[in-house]
Amino acid sequence: MSDRQRSDTVHYDGPAGGWGSLRGITRIFGKEWNSPAVLETLARQNKPGGFMCTSCAWTKPANHNPLEFCENGAKATLWELTTRRCTPEFFGKHTVTEMLDWTDYDLEQQGRLTHPLRYDHATDRYVPCSWDEAFAAIGRELKALHPDEAVFYSSGRASLETAYLYALFARLYGTNNLPDSSNMCHETTSVALKKVIGAPVGTCVFDDFSHCDAIFFFGQNTGSNSPRFLHPLQEAVKRGCKIVTFNPVREKGLIAMVNPQSPTEMLTGQETQISCAYLQVKPGGDIAALMGLCKHVLEKDDEAKLEDRSVLDRTFIAEHTTGFAAFEQKVRDTSWDEIEQNSGLTRRALKDAGQVYVEAERTIGIYGMGLTQQVHGFENVAMFVNLLLMKGNIGREGTGISPVRGHSNVQGQRTVGIAEKPELVPLDKLAQMYGFEPPRNKGLNTVDACEGILAGKVKAFIGLGGNFVRAIPEKEAMEEAWRRMRLTVQIATKLNRSHLINGEVAYLLPCLGRSEEDLQASGPQTVTMEDSLSCVHGSIGKRSPASEHLLSELAIVAGMAKATLPPNPNVTWDEWVGDYGKVRDRIEETYPDQFAQFNERMFTPGGFYRGNSARDRVWKTESGKAEFTAPKHLSATGFADAPGRYRLITLRSNDQFNTTVYGYSDRLRGIEGTRNVLLINPDEIKRMGLESGQMVGLETDAEDGRTRRIYGLAVTPFDLPDGAVAGYYPELNVLVPLSHHDVQSKTPASKAVPVRILV
Repeated sequence: MSDRQRSDTVHYDGPAGGWGSLRGITRIFGKEWNSPAVLETLARQNKPGGFMCTSCAWTKPANHNPLEFCENGAKATLWELTTRRCTPEFFGKHTVTEMLDWTDYDLEQQGRLTHPLRYDHATDRYVPCSWDEAFAAIGRELKALHPDEAVFYSSGRASLETAYLYALFARLYGTNNLPDSSNMCHETTSVALKKVIGAPVGTCVFDDFSHCDAIFFFGQNTGSNSPRFLHPLQEAVKRGCKIVTFNPVREKGLIAMVNPQSPTEMLTGQETQISCAYLQVKPGGDIAALMGLCKHVLEKDDEAKLEDRSVLDRTFIAEHTTGFAAFEQKVRDTSWDEIEQNSGLTRRALKDAGQVYVEAERTIGIYGMGLTQQVHGFENVAMFVNLLLMKGNIGREGTGISPVRGHSNVQGQRTVGIAEKPELVPLDKLAQMYGFEPPRNKGLNTVDACEGILAGKVKAFIGLGGNFVRAIPEKEAMEEAWRRMRLTVQIATKLNRSHLINGEVAYLLPCLGRSEEDLQASGPQTVTMEDSLSCVHGSIGKRSPASEHLLSELAIVAGMAKATLPPNPNVTWDEWVGDYGKVRDRIEETYPDQFAQFNERMFTPGGFYRGNSARDRVWKTESGKAEFTAPKHLSATGFADAPGRYRLITLRSNDQFNTTVYGYSDRLRGIEGTRNVLLINPDEIKRMGLESGQMVGLETDAEDGRTRRIYGLAVTPFDLPDGAVAGYYPELNVLVPLSHHDVQSKTPASKAVPVRILV
């Protein structure tokens, strides 16, 4: 493997998985121990007829392991099944203002919310209320507003059934203001893939990983964010597949692993080296790195022509693509010096990586938010597709483009209607089914919603899960503006910072967790979700609810809708709450091609595949073909380098999922006991005249007249490219300008933020 870990940095000497993973689970298990029922829940996790993990969206294979959960998946389940309870008595002891100084970890440590709550401004406390009172007040407030003054946000955890009804509620109300967590992470994927291959999601299925010869990773941390993915990666390497990784940060999961489910590996400590090459590209340098790979492919194709051979799949290019000539010219016109300067990688390293691609018959491209959360993230993704198209690596077994999604149903909720873009939703079908005229104007995405709140145009926010105020950019300005809204409603299982920033009228509504039994009029209910490989799975909770006062997410959505909307004989909220199978019937009727026989197929082992046109080489693009694109930029950052300016990467720790912090152990990076760190290359530390452990601050280096600063960060030597620094999300969100986002998708560009170090 190239470029091994520097010894003069903070790091973890062990592999991903192994005993470290088991110790990580045990540490949380000790805190959250409830009963043997916890073990039964984990044993059913991610299996047919079982409980689908609330953590990442990695697929649930048909041929599952005895224990089909990872470290973070187990933590998420134990976190939900905690015995701690956040009761009205707790809120009677603590004001909201007092809790603003608490950490994210301490807020969630209070346990599961037990009662519906109303924020009382006079006492600065949450006070209990009835469900009827909450629904009536929410309905009254929404009816007093213009529909486009309200935002209906969804976090990506809610089921397909809930998401479908939530979107229907918003449209019956009269708005397409349906931003979701995808807007914050993978909206670039939806926009770019839709444009260049005609399908807004990845093209791979699970079986492809058993047939590929090479896998190229860009900007995705599998070891922490989707650890179950390590199993097929390990199996692929063992059968001879080569994995090449591009990431500014050396992440253990793509370096080496020990399978915790293998007694032999656990006893011997036998590691599998995952990546044959690990290239630490500059933050925002991926377009240039991909350009280097493509340039090498063309050079090798030139050589092959002399022998009457071809490296390119010219038949595929001719029959299935457009734009190749302009793309080829752009690659040939781009010099290796430009590529090296912008990528931070040597020509030799890129040519060696490119040779792996040249020699592989079947290649899969994997990426994460390292590509999507950039100012020119669209070009990142489109350039990756260019590389795959050159050899026909989309639409064949063992090939494809495969973004790894985050939250467990973030892809699925878009499938069933959570979208601000009306062209993505079968509005005519909805009009026919429900007897109303859906809104046809474009709604607000996350950045648009934030701009609307800052401008005072958005006056109501309904949050279906998540921690929106904590997750978004522009923290200080947004929190101030948030309090000027008329209505804020948060549906949640645990307390988080977003629940402490309230509008004039505010409600905190506690819901069932996915692991808990959802008992309705027709009996125990099943919910469904879609994984990142477009497979749909059923999930049944078996645990006793944390409180008798909890309602399901679907029941809460229906309760708000009934209190807000006029009666409609075609919209039977009570019937749907009583039997979620009838909601699935509605989903099937709305999307018949993707959800045929939904109720009958939802427990298909491995999930049922809803299909992907690009995988079938049916290109639903403007041209009717897959589209090569010529990038306009070699750097995705959107800003120029300058003396003293650094590229900040925001990271999640190994003890975290999204904004949920399970603890202070970032084991796989060797950082323990704190999140207040600034990771810097040791050479940069010396050049700056800093010392390890010194406390410094960061300031956003943006010329927009707004000051964004954070202090109290400990300088920590870490293996990063020159010019790069890193720290934890969401703490460093305060530094991300709202205007710093992908040009085409408006995804916040949190993987390369211009900053200066304050000493």
